[in-house]
Parts: sequence; structure tokens; C-alpha cells
Amino acid sequence: MPGLLAPAESDELIVRIEQHFVRYGFGLFVAELPEDKTFLGFIGLSVAAFDAPFMPAVEIGWRLAADYWGHGFATEGARTIIRHAFEDLGLTSLVSFTVPENLRSRRVMEKLGMVHDPAGDFDHPHLPQGHTLRRHVLYRLNRQ
Repeated sequence: MPGLLAPAESDELIVRIEQHFVRYGFGLFVAELPEDKTFLGFIGLSVAAFDAPFMPAVEIGWRLAADYWGHGFATEGARTIIRHAFEDLGLTSLVSFTVPENLRSRRVMEKLGMVHDPAGDFDHPHLPQGHTLRRHVLYRLNRQ
């Protein structure tokens, strides 16, 4: 976000993901097709590296290649991650966020039982003023 990464940027992201696992004991997992290991993207947990009114919080997130949208992979993977977060890691709540127009991700959040918190909607501090992707909606999920 907000666009495709150059190869060097992709390599840097992998290093940051690995460092996140070392620091927090959780992170973003590779999502792949079980039958042939086709790389779909990632699904997992992260501690957001920016300041926002709802922080500190653990985010559940996903980014899948467009060819694999609409097949239930994000929902299925995120359900597994939620179980891991609440049962294995003992977390008590999760957040997720996206741009308001990303209806596919918002629908995944709703399928997961997450609830939109309009009071928590925010401007993403990593994007400049006026950027079309700056405004984000916040969803929450508490362990029940």
C-alpha cells in the first residue's frame, strides 16, 4: 500500500516481516495454494508502525494477488489467524483498516465478525495530505 513494490522494496518488506516475528512472536504469513504452493500473498498480524488514536493495537491484515480475490482465501486465512491470536497468543482484541472504497476487504472484515468503529476512522499518517488513499475506516474485533 499504496502501490506495487519494486524488487528492492519487496526484499526490504521481507526483512521487516522477519524482524517483526522476532520482536513480537507473530507476523504476516505467506498465503499459498496447498496443491501447488502458488503464492497468493500474505495474511497475518502486525503491530502498526505509526501513531493513531486507536494505538497500541494489533492489526489483522491481508494482501492477496488480484487473481485470487473473491475465492474466500482472505476470509479462510483470517479466521485461522484470529483463532491463533485469541487462543494461542492470548490477545484480547484486533483491529483492521482499509480505505472506505475497498468494499471487498470491508466485506471480509464483516464476515469475520469485525465491527466498523466510525469514531476510529483516521487519516493514514504514512500518506500525504490529499492522497486518495489517505482516509481509512477502522474495524474492531474483541475476543469473546
